[in-house]
Amino acid sequence: MSPPEDAIAVVGMAGRFPGAPDVPSLWRNLLDGVDAVHDYTEAELRALGVGERLLADPAHVRAGGRLTGTTAFDAGFFGMTAGEAAAVDPQQRLFLEQSWAALEDAGCDPAAFDGLVGVFSGASVNRHFLYRQFTGDPDEPLVPGFAPDYAAAQVAYRLGLTGPAMAVQTACSSSLTAVCVAAQHLLDYRCDLALAGGVSVTEPRFRHTPGGLVSPDGRCRAFDAAGRGGSYGSGVAVLALKRLRDAAESRDRVLAVLRGWAVGNDGARRAGFAAPGLDGQASVVAEALADAELTPGAIGFVEAHGSGTAVGDAIEVAALVQAFSGDPLPPGAVALGSVKTNLGNLDAAAGAASLVKAVLAVRHGVIPANLHFERAHPDVEFGPFYVPVKNVTWETETRRAGVSSFGLGGTNAHVIVEQAADGPPRTASTGWRVLPVSARSPEALRQARTRLADHLEAAPRTSLDDVAHTLTAGRRAFAHRAAIVCRDLPEAVARLRGLPDGAPYDAPEDLTRAVGAWVAGGEPAWPRADGRVVSLPAYPFQRQEV
Repeated sequence: MSPPEDAIAVVGMAGRFPGAPDVPSLWRNLLDGVDAVHDYTEAELRALGVGERLLADPAHVRAGGRLTGTTAFDAGFFGMTAGEAAAVDPQQRLFLEQSWAALEDAGCDPAAFDGLVGVFSGASVNRHFLYRQFTGDPDEPLVPGFAPDYAAAQVAYRLGLTGPAMAVQTACSSSLTAVCVAAQHLLDYRCDLALAGGVSVTEPRFRHTPGGLVSPDGRCRAFDAAGRGGSYGSGVAVLALKRLRDAAESRDRVLAVLRGWAVGNDGARRAGFAAPGLDGQASVVAEALADAELTPGAIGFVEAHGSGTAVGDAIEVAALVQAFSGDPLPPGAVALGSVKTNLGNLDAAAGAASLVKAVLAVRHGVIPANLHFERAHPDVEFGPFYVPVKNVTWETETRRAGVSSFGLGGTNAHVIVEQAADGPPRTASTGWRVLPVSARSPEALRQARTRLADHLEAAPRTSLDDVAHTLTAGRRAFAHRAAIVCRDLPEAVARLRGLPDGAPYDAPEDLTRAVGAWVAGGEPAWPRADGRVVSLPAYPFQRQEV
């Protein structure tokens, strides 16, 4: 069954996650079953400013999903002074960086894009600001733009984007709700490309309480009898979205298709404001399936909210069973997972991280194992669902997944993700291609060349036409430039690693002349490659402590 005309294409993804500096690293960690929750040493906790009273508290949870380098930033790339960058919430800096990386992954230079680009962000509390206010100079003035509200606005301002820019704040479901809002704006033609996702930067300042959200050791044991919560962590994920028909016309690479989505609230039918509601969750899943024009039997995997609490897991699975009750599915028909078992709870970025995992699963045909699952919780009635304890090869005609994210306060979001159709077969061309690389500084250019060479060497089946097309049509040309002319990947790798910029090689004279002119600052004057956008290493930001 082909997706409806109003489906949305995921054309780019970027992010930084505990234990993973980018999306490809995250996928490798998921397949390798990496537990990226970090156990902090006492010295690390003291360096973060954790006080002696909390350190001495036996209920203090000394673990969480750690993101390194949150105090470093390439201010110059985004036109900021060092002082401006130091005053900006680290969450805004991270979201800004990964928004640019997502645009690059989508092969989109916003300055050359013929359309409106919107930004939809979810962000956690600005703990950086609170820490400065309560530990610094009490007379220090408030910094304009300090609140989570401004993450999307920073991206719009720094990247020159004129579509809608708005914050979406629904607690842990913020980023997946932001994706739903972005998708609807695309369908309403309020923008033509949308960046949507979330970010959270937090520190291990949480205590375990019986029945609470944080487990004693910080591990999330979703759906397991030993589940006692999880831990909070830091991370950022941004997805680039377009209308599917536009992506097809532009010959964009489509990573997956968002076929349906829904957002709702539990209302008052729950035990308390902070408690989840079964009927509300079931309704939003059923609505998303109806929006996607699918029956539950079309879904092979659900990436759950999966908080790891006994009450939360039991209600979530019961809601899924209720939403899926229209199809007589046998036990073990649908896999159930939670990326929180790998990363911890990324708060406002949690839903986007779950969506990234689901996109990768439908794209690659593998459902990653769920960590820390040994014995099913006795209060969880799984119905047609099962929890995979090893990677599952996903063989079906069209892979589809559901993604849930539920926020404290009852705002629930669910998205249906579908495997993208294969593009028409192509015949690889032969002859010379130009691979241009540029950056804002000589050191960044050197790193860009090295990263590209490493990437191509590790992916020998990559189409050189696609690489050339992505670099020439999908990346901005900065002041510091290099370009190589090559006929195959081994030649590209060798020349990226060693030959001087603009070296003539044995390529046609008109091509080498055009390359030399471009390296000197001119416009590209070589034929455009007949390729499609492909994922290549993002810009090598020159981060410095701020």
